[in-house]
Amino acid sequence: MATLMANLLVKAFFALFLISATTAVGDSPFIIAHKKASLTRLKSGAERVSVSIDIYNQGFSTAYDVSLVDHSWPQDEFDVVSGNISQSWEKLDAGGILSHSFELEAKRQGMFYGAPAVITFRIPTKAAPQEAYSTSILPLDILAEIPPEKKFDWAKRLLAKYGSQISVISIVALFIYLMVTPSKSSGVKASKKKR
Repeated sequence: MATLMANLLVKAFFALFLISATTAVGDSPFIIAHKKASLTRLKSGAERVSVSIDIYNQGFSTAYDVSLVDHSWPQDEFDVVSGNISQSWEKLDAGGILSHSFELEAKRQGMFYGAPAVITFRIPTKAAPQEAYSTSILPLDILAEIPPEKKFDWAKRLLAKYGSQISVISIVALFIYLMVTPSKSSGVKASKKKR
């Protein structure tokens, strides 16, 4: 059953790749947008969401009148602190990249599932504006209660991350120490020869 599902999934991805490749090969823009969001806890207890959206033109012609709108942030849950949730550009050349970012402050606690941003653009050969969607973001746990960190958790994390390097360095240091310090047996032999 699992191999059947995996085989079906591989075929679906391959078909999607072929469809997108044939679309991109034509003489038109092929817009790909990636939306990212990260949380930052302030000392005052408030939490800010930093959102950045990168728009790529992977096609072979220029996209004109490019506009980005991200209405997935409800006004009753978020305040815009800096930037704007919408932006317009005159054009996006083939192979070009546009970036837009803004910052929000959360008003409520809970999980938030954001929708993709909408990018509209115009192609000179078509009268109707074209639409593209960004990737959606992972769920954000806004104003989540963070449990207090236990005393030795940081030591455990350091040991887990750098444990092998620490052991190698300590073995090398022990070897150097043993090589540098004189042994007692050679000192006893030297004193016996002097008598």
